Amino acid sequence: MSTASDFSSPSVPASGLPAAPAFTLGRLRLDQHEEAAAVIHRSLVEYYGRNLNQSGRFGDDWRPFMIMPELYEALDPGCAITACGVDDRLLGVCFYHPRETHVSLGIVATDPLSGGRGVARAMVAEALRLADGGGLPARLVSSALNLDSFSLYTRLGFVPGQVFQDMQFPPDRLPPLSDSSSVRPATSADVTAMADLEFSLTGIRREKDYAFFLRDPENGWNTLVSESPEGALRGFLCGVRSGGTRMIGPGVTAGGEAAWNLITAQLHLHPDTRPVFLVPVKCADLVARLYAAGARNVELHLAQTRALPNSSSGAAAFPLSPDAVVIPTFLPESG
Repeated sequence: MSTASDFSSPSVPASGLPAAPAFTLGRLRLDQHEEAAAVIHRSLVEYYGRNLNQSGRFGDDWRPFMIMPELYEALDPGCAITACGVDDRLLGVCFYHPRETHVSLGIVATDPLSGGRGVARAMVAEALRLADGGGLPARLVSSALNLDSFSLYTRLGFVPGQVFQDMQFPPDRLPPLSDSSSVRPATSADVTAMADLEFSLTGIRREKDYAFFLRDPENGWNTLVSESPEGALRGFLCGVRSGGTRMIGPGVTAGGEAAWNLITAQLHLHPDTRPVFLVPVKCADLVARLYAAGARNVELHLAQTRALPNSSSGAAAFPLSPDAVVIPTFLPESG
């Protein structure tokens, strides 16, 4: 998810030489975590208020967004690029996630007052430089409604692939819980099989994420798996409830039936909340079933890939099985 709102070129003074940037790139420090959470909150409130008339969607308190710098520092230490002004004020932050098969871009947020200064472009370009240096393609999921970030990413070589519907159920309404016998809580013994399944269906691997989620049962994460009657893994779906944060994902399944069972099971774990979850638009039967149960659309997101420079693989950096149902999330955005 990105709230980036600038893709401008450096200004050129009368001398004809590019002006020195009014910010410097660095890495997020521990003493900047609160400032980063506040920047993420302000950027979301400003964008959704200005473009979608939803300024109240993220509340007035930035403190729930502390989960982002805290989680990402625990999961990927040192993998947050910052842009700071001459007064050391944080102008933007860009999280990235190196994995076995790719580098994923996570939250890219800029302070609303820094728009038009090239902050977002500079941070993303630095993350892509690191990906190229590691010989890895890049991936991200971004809002289809944010044309600023869409322009930024496509100018930098990303190509959209899958389209996802962000869906949510109304208050006091949940879909029926069906075939719960096929769903059980995951254990640490499932981690490698989960990573293997995702790799076989999507071509990406991020085993460290699932090991992290299952390492500490008190960290707010819950992970469910779906099995066939013979005990074969058909899919998995993670969720988090920490403070004011409630999200479903990431996950992947082989087929829509396993996706339905896992989504409904996650929703019934915390019936007092209304988490948003993403499903592929192409999964028409699953989408129709969710509509019939009362789900409504909230937003649209695009999965985008950027192949390595001079690569012959183009945008199709990862094969996707026809049976794969990918359920991405905004926390963490490591897929």
